[in-house]
Order: sequence, then structure tokens, then C-alpha cells
Amino acid sequence: MPADPTERRVTVTGPPRRGRRGHRDPGYYRARTEIDEQTTLGHTYVRSLMRSQLRVALVVFAVLVLLVGPLPLVFAAAPETRRLEWLVLGFCLYAPLILLARWYVRRAERNEEDFVRLVEDRQDR
Repeated sequence: MPADPTERRVTVTGPPRRGRRGHRDPGYYRARTEIDEQTTLGHTYVRSLMRSQLRVALVVFAVLVLLVGPLPLVFAAAPETRRLEWLVLGFCLYAPLILLARWYVRRAERNEEDFVRLVEDRQDR
């Protein structure tokens, strides 16, 4: 009993604090550690990300070759007109290139988000 009856214990409550994940389970798995330590599994994760990014880059490169590659032939076959060249290069090619660039960025970001989700999901197990 407290010496002074006016002294009381006050309990402060709040939301539970989160500790580091996996400390409760000694056999926890951390995919980030696998990647940081460059183990075989971490290498496999990174190689998977690199393959998906390379696949997207090759698709973009193939579309660029199909769009821009035949242009010298078109310009050589057409009579010498600067209007046709400017029309094709300035208007007909600009919009597909912008759309292709936007698709590439969105797809690359989606690949990275999938990779992060894969790593984080493995960490929670």
C-alpha cells in the first residue's frame, strides 16, 4: 500500500508496439537477407527480376525496330519531299513512341512491385 493515500498508480495504455518481424519464431525466413547475402536463393530472386525487365526491354526494342526500321526504305521509295518525312517523323511516329515509353515504364514498375511483393510475402511466413 502506498505511503500516501493520494498516490495512485496510473496505467498508460496505447496501441501495441510492433517489434521486428520474426523474433517470435526462431525459424523465421527473411528473403531480404537472402538477397543481401547473395545466397543461391537471393540470386534466383534477382535473376527473376532481371529476366522480366529484360523481356520488357526486348519487346520495346522489337516494336521500335518495326516502327523505325522501315522508315529509310519508305523515304527512299517516296519522291524527294521533306513534307512526307516531317509528317511521318513528327506526327505519325511521335504518338506511338510516347505510348510505347509509357507502357515500358508502367510494365517495369509493375515488375518491381511484383518483386517487392514476392520478397515481402516470403518475409511474413
